[in-house]
Amino acid sequence: MDSIRKNRHQNPDYIRGMFASIADRYDFANHALSLGIDYFWRRLAARMVTATGPRRILDLATGSGDLALAMMAHCPTAEVVGADFCEPMLRHAQRKGVSRLVVADGTCLPFANDQFDVVTVAFGLRNMASRERALREMLRVLRPGGMVLVMDFSMPVLPGVLPAYRWYLHHVLPKLAGWLTGRPEAYEYLGESIEAFPRHTAMLDLLGECEFVEPKQTMLSLGIASIYCARVPR
Repeated sequence: MDSIRKNRHQNPDYIRGMFASIADRYDFANHALSLGIDYFWRRLAARMVTATGPRRILDLATGSGDLALAMMAHCPTAEVVGADFCEPMLRHAQRKGVSRLVVADGTCLPFANDQFDVVTVAFGLRNMASRERALREMLRVLRPGGMVLVMDFSMPVLPGVLPAYRWYLHHVLPKLAGWLTGRPEAYEYLGESIEAFPRHTAMLDLLGECEFVEPKQTMLSLGIASIYCARVPR
């Protein structure tokens, strides 16, 4: 079962094709499914990035560019570079105003060492072929003392909420998302990918294993999503 799951939600060809198939409806579906709360999550992430005073930011798995745009608005003096391995998604980011865009796989970045003050990845690390390789690539391109910010879905921490959320995640959300995008097969993997992604202390441990220091978690909306931040040793 684990190998089947990996073949879906961590298979680059599957993920690239899936995102390409829903690129035109991706923003609409995301905002509708979250009831707009994803705007709040991204604004909070952008404020956390801005507080570090960065000069150069890399937004990995930038998709249609929502987080990159939030960081551009909150930190107008910084250079924000968006990278994604799905070109149709990048075309949407470009139309929305993200000008510095690169087609790139997060596990093999086309940047020299020590290039960025901050690297962010929102709802993308979960889908990468190797989370460890991707995090080590982020470490490589960050300057000493730089920050990584990972935002992704997790699971609610309140015991009474968890069963209901799991039912919604596996039985309601994929059907609703499929109806909104017209591509129900593109969302069949969503629940299993969220369940399989390391969360809470497991994600903090993974950051430490990849040689980041001072890992911290900020839970969002009762733990439905989380922001994890850590630093590169100086």
